Amino acid sequence: MATAAQTHPMSDAEWQARQQLAACYRIFAHMGWDELIYNHISLRVPGEEQAFLINPFGLHYSEVKASNLVKIDIDGNTLDRSPHPVNRAGFVQHSVFHRHVPDAHCIIHTHTTAGMAVSSTQEGLLATNFYAGFLVGNIAYHDFEGVTVRTEEGARLVANLGDKRFMILRNHGLLVMGQTLPEAFLRYFVFERACEIQLATRQAGTPLIIPDEVLAVHKRDMFSAIPAERFGMLDFAAMVRVIDRIDPSWRD
Repeated sequence: MATAAQTHPMSDAEWQARQQLAACYRIFAHMGWDELIYNHISLRVPGEEQAFLINPFGLHYSEVKASNLVKIDIDGNTLDRSPHPVNRAGFVQHSVFHRHVPDAHCIIHTHTTAGMAVSSTQEGLLATNFYAGFLVGNIAYHDFEGVTVRTEEGARLVANLGDKRFMILRNHGLLVMGQTLPEAFLRYFVFERACEIQLATRQAGTPLIIPDEVLAVHKRDMFSAIPAERFGMLDFAAMVRVIDRIDPSWRD
């Protein structure tokens, strides 16, 4: 049987990117980080700075494959022959970052219970656990303006992001970006875990804030053994093996 790469000619780099992104969608479904047919993970097409891949609107994350991802440009034009539409909210939010943030090659946005709960509190994420200690001070915040379908909100999103690559969309959810997909994946894992543990901490008792001097040491030392260019690679590869054992159809 012919592969999608054979029936719809594309570069080897694009096909590899499609497989990597499809794997990420399946991992998110496996982890319970999906939300019916909503939310998005997008990835720039290698060698095509104005083009990125995103999920086809209407499919569950567990149905995403390398071949059915949609390739669009930052103006919203479909660049392949995909029969699937792209969700307006996903396009508006992701395209503005792909357009204005040069190192935002992969962007992840979710509506998990933990992420939305923390985003809906006045204090946001607190330095009360191992994971949050790494993130506090590295998180941007953007006030809720309603569903993200208006392009004029884009300028405020970019301005509020600044030099951060973790963002809490208040009353909305979590957003991360990375120079590679594995980097964005591990950043998201840390972010989500920090929020989950914060919710559990509030139920368990009075949150214990980590002192500033300990936070400084923690941020310095965390992940110090992992070369920056390999950040997230082993973690992502391990999860790819997990989903491969469950259903390898994401590769198609």
